[in-house]
Amino acid sequence: MFSNLRCSPSCTRGGTISTESFCSPDCFRYKGTLDVMYKVVRQEGFSRLWRGTNASLVLAVPTVGIYLPCYDIFHDWIEEFTSQHSPTLTPYTPLVAGSVARSLACVACSPIELARTRMQAFKEFQAGVKLPGMWKTLLGILSPFRSTKYLDNVQGYRLLWTGVGAQLARDVPFSAICWSTLEPIRRRLLQMIGEESSAACVLAANFSAGFVAGSLAAAATCPLDVVKTRRQIEKDPGRALGMTTRKTLIEVWRSVYSTHTRKFH
Repeated sequence: MFSNLRCSPSCTRGGTISTESFCSPDCFRYKGTLDVMYKVVRQEGFSRLWRGTNASLVLAVPTVGIYLPCYDIFHDWIEEFTSQHSPTLTPYTPLVAGSVARSLACVACSPIELARTRMQAFKEFQAGVKLPGMWKTLLGILSPFRSTKYLDNVQGYRLLWTGVGAQLARDVPFSAICWSTLEPIRRRLLQMIGEESSAACVLAANFSAGFVAGSLAAAATCPLDVVKTRRQIEKDPGRALGMTTRKTLIEVWRSVYSTHTRKFH
């Protein structure tokens, strides 16, 4: 009952039950980004804000290495094809190219994304205990299914792609929205400032277009990001394999609805 409320040695608001220190439930209720940062630093230390950095760096190289080159290749190919056979479809080139390129990057890098998410969600309050790294986290995911039977091992390796459906449901629309809005906005801004504008103006136009496009895409896909995270931090292997994006999204909405209902009563 109290295992999730275990208190860190640095927390000044905890109490003691028997020989164990426990935090009040408020210590694990987060009200916003700054509140999360404050409580992570207070409970686990300042360095925990960089938890999973090594996995993020490992993830960035193959993701960018697959995503951006594939986007350029698909963009040029689709644009050339549509301009010759169906010019009315040419404006949709960034949307299709971004979606396909992102899908390939997501599927290829999903195990690393899973390890990073679990590393960032992992809590360890015992002093002197080293938190598991990326490879140890991935091995821990596979360990419940280690067997001499081939089918059991295949089932275990499926866990490495836990949440890939939710990740695709998040990243593909994100890329589609981002690229399909970024390209027109950037083109329009560059036309407004003219061809003889300074490098600073071009940089500002690109930044502004990216900011607007990224903000719209992030806001639209945020619920799916919550679903992806919930699926990837599920520790029960059986439940993790049985979860779907639709079921998890329904659970999240029900949880939000019940929370708001209790507040207004």
